[in-house]
Amino acid sequence: MEKLVSEIGELLVSKGWTMSTAESCTGGLVAATLTDVSGSSRWFSGAIVAYSNEIKMAMLDVSEKTLIDHGAVSEETVLEMADGVSKKLGTQVGISLSGVAGPTGGSAEKPVGTVWMGWHIGDKTFARKCLFSGDRAAVKKQSLEYVLETLRDQLL
Repeated sequence: MEKLVSEIGELLVSKGWTMSTAESCTGGLVAATLTDVSGSSRWFSGAIVAYSNEIKMAMLDVSEKTLIDHGAVSEETVLEMADGVSKKLGTQVGISLSGVAGPTGGSAEKPVGTVWMGWHIGDKTFARKCLFSGDRAAVKKQSLEYVLETLRDQLL
């Protein structure tokens, strides 16, 4: 993981960019992993852990309509979260995660292990849905790996 984070950092520095994170189901795990690498202050600006819908709306500008119509675990929500954290923290890159880490909270439409992730990179914002298996820690770890590997691939 340290090698991946270092590579992301080098890519960001080479572009003169900084990044930020908006996390729900991962509870700050992505930000903690990024800041475990020495020198990350050159390219990592900060994070907003928005576990509640109220914080998603107040801190990330996720619209109440989006949350009512689509729910917190949705493409629409993570797109707004990624854009929102990038704008609020003044970064060129913002990543977001919202999901059901379990073991409770799942539904037929959004079973445990469902995680939506969003990326705001430069002038492009996109999202992907994953369905991970395992316990709560495993879902969070797989989410961390996927969101950072995808970021690296996009920066390349």
